[in-house]
Amino acid sequence: MENPARIALVPPPDRRQSETALAIARGTARLLRSLGFSCISELPLPSGRRADLVALNERGEIWIVEIKSSVEDLRADQKWHEYRAHCDRLFFAFTQDLPCEIFPEGTGLIIADAYGAHMHCEAPEHKIAAATRKQMTVRFGMAAALRINRLVDPQGHADFWE
Repeated sequence: MENPARIALVPPPDRRQSETALAIARGTARLLRSLGFSCISELPLPSGRRADLVALNERGEIWIVEIKSSVEDLRADQKWHEYRAHCDRLFFAFTQDLPCEIFPEGTGLIIADAYGAHMHCEAPEHKIAAATRKQMTVRFGMAAALRINRLVDPQGHADFWE
């Protein structure tokens, strides 16, 4: 009998995310779905970084959402600047306990909890190049397909579990 604990829709947790960060991601994903986007969590980017949430809609727009669970989390993060090159809009998502003023200008703000979220401030649009859009769309599709394939045939993807 196969081990059901090994089957997951998302990559195995790397234990870096706090319960707060996971709750923010869940609520933010719900908001993005209500806006017509599909989301992938922890998507590796061409730069080698990994985005917390990447969202894609039917028009091909790509949004990246960086999850911040505390002021310390934001202060320690210097990599978010690199995400702009891979999306049309860049957002920060956080709990209502954090002040909006601490977040960088020129980014959107989403306030979230485990049950939902709301857009506090829209992100400015900065269209990415066609080649980057294609590369990100292919990454998004491949990641989504691999995650579904792991559900359908976990034994056929045993190499990906290690």
